Amino acid sequence: MPSIFTRILSGEIPGYILAEEEHFAAILDAFPLVRGHALVIPKVEVDYIFDMDDNILKEFHVFAKKIAIAQKKAIDCKKIGMAVIGLEVPHAHIHLIPMNQVQDMNFSNPKINLEKKEMQEIQERIKSFLK
Repeated sequence: MPSIFTRILSGEIPGYILAEEEHFAAILDAFPLVRGHALVIPKVEVDYIFDMDDNILKEFHVFAKKIAIAQKKAIDCKKIGMAVIGLEVPHAHIHLIPMNQVQDMNFSNPKINLEKKEMQEIQERIKSFLK
């Protein structure tokens, strides 16, 4: 069965897509730690990030950088933090998390619940800095 990320990209289930390129996509996390929490994913399902081809892994990080730069412009924060955990979904992904304090990246924090309208506004704000 395809991963939840593949299903979002195919339109099978709803999601907030920020950007897509040939090999990668970025989406808003449906269960964010903070406003603007995004996920960067390869379009080909790979469970473990370090199983990715070296050149694809480099491009993956460059793509993540583009998303992080747009997030930083769109979201009021000091920095964009990056985390790779890889246990919760068997599809490699990078978390890009707007931070004002280290605790903003604590995955044991409760997730915030944002209304659809606010998620769409965040999506559009980030996308506006990717053009």
